[in-house]
Amino acid sequence: MQAMATSFELQSSSGHMRSVKRMAYSFDGQGNFTSKEWDLGLTDRRPHGEKFSWYHVELPRSHTSLVSAAQCLISALCPPLKLQDILALSSNGPFCGHVDGALIFRCNSSGPTTSEYTQKLAGRVTEDSVITVSLGRIPRLEFSTVLRGSFLSEIPAVEGNDTEPDRFVIQQHVLEFYLARNHIEDVNHRIPMSVINLVVHIIDTHIDHLQDILTRLEMDLDENEHELDTGGYVVKQQMLGNRLFPRMQLNLQRLLQVVSHGEQVFPRFKDKVVARNWCSVDELEAIQMLVSRLHKQKENVGFLASRMAALQAGLDTWQSEQINRKLYYLSFLSIIFLPLSIVTSAFGMNVGGIPWTEQRNPELTHGFQNVLFLCASILLLLLACFSAPALYKHVRNIMTSKDKWKATRGSFKWRGTFRSGQQCNGYHPL
Repeated sequence: MQAMATSFELQSSSGHMRSVKRMAYSFDGQGNFTSKEWDLGLTDRRPHGEKFSWYHVELPRSHTSLVSAAQCLISALCPPLKLQDILALSSNGPFCGHVDGALIFRCNSSGPTTSEYTQKLAGRVTEDSVITVSLGRIPRLEFSTVLRGSFLSEIPAVEGNDTEPDRFVIQQHVLEFYLARNHIEDVNHRIPMSVINLVVHIIDTHIDHLQDILTRLEMDLDENEHELDTGGYVVKQQMLGNRLFPRMQLNLQRLLQVVSHGEQVFPRFKDKVVARNWCSVDELEAIQMLVSRLHKQKENVGFLASRMAALQAGLDTWQSEQINRKLYYLSFLSIIFLPLSIVTSAFGMNVGGIPWTEQRNPELTHGFQNVLFLCASILLLLLACFSAPALYKHVRNIMTSKDKWKATRGSFKWRGTFRSGQQCNGYHPL
């Protein structure tokens, strides 16, 4: 059994440690922090004055299976974590409970890991440490200050205008990049004073990340809606061929799954923290505000889903109209060739007088001409039947307009004249 455990550890740590990003921070509980080396499980190497620590593992999106993700966590967190901790952190679905004396929460959604709409966040909380695992990078999660060369600390100017020496020209694509994000990365974070403050910061950045994804999806939806309104046949046909709105709806459902997991997990996390007396009243209010933000995000997801359904319904209606129009043209062509098919099916071509043949019988000379006259008569009869309603409506409109014109013209006529100072029956002259 020991040999099997050793071989499993070597096999799991051989090819996964290179692709896993790890971060470690030390906090003194007084508003100060330091970045430190990875010393998980080594209590003798902790910095002096450390009150609590934070260890974060960032799983790469290249690992598409739960087994590979669990192997990465085994390589990064074992020891001191046990197999039950690894399983609680790496499994899919919502979870919040106590495992081996620690409080573990998990909001891992299922789906392809290469999609940004598949998000995973799990954490293991104790009195003096926090261990978190995320799928891919979560912006603004690290603790850092604004760099001296950052755009955010400079005074910008618009491209093409006369700029002063102390201002820099911001390009259009850079401005679009920053406007597409609700939360700027290069900002100062409030340093947590306790373990629960740190967990609140982690959950807050996770919700901000979900809001950024939702904002980008909404901007893409606005752009596609504008293209749908202004585009022609080719644009609409391309949207139908690419299944644009169904794919956006699928991504939105994946994001909705992440938000729903958070709605289930974070209230339970708050209750379990209260039971252990780990947090203050302000920290409880902060967690409750985060839960309220998740409720608002869920409502926004519902609004976007309704918009996508309406746009897809409009595309389906347009496609039905195109199909009906093509069927109408096809029916019209079939009407044109219907007389010929009827006559040829009834009589065949056993008629005389067909051009470029050797038929010289005088009695059968006019047979082919009679067939053509019969086809033309049937065609005219069918066209008259189809055009009769429209022609009747047109004539009816003309007659109605003439009657209205006569009634209007007659109201201005004088119905009598003045003769010998006497007034005849009629209107008085104006």
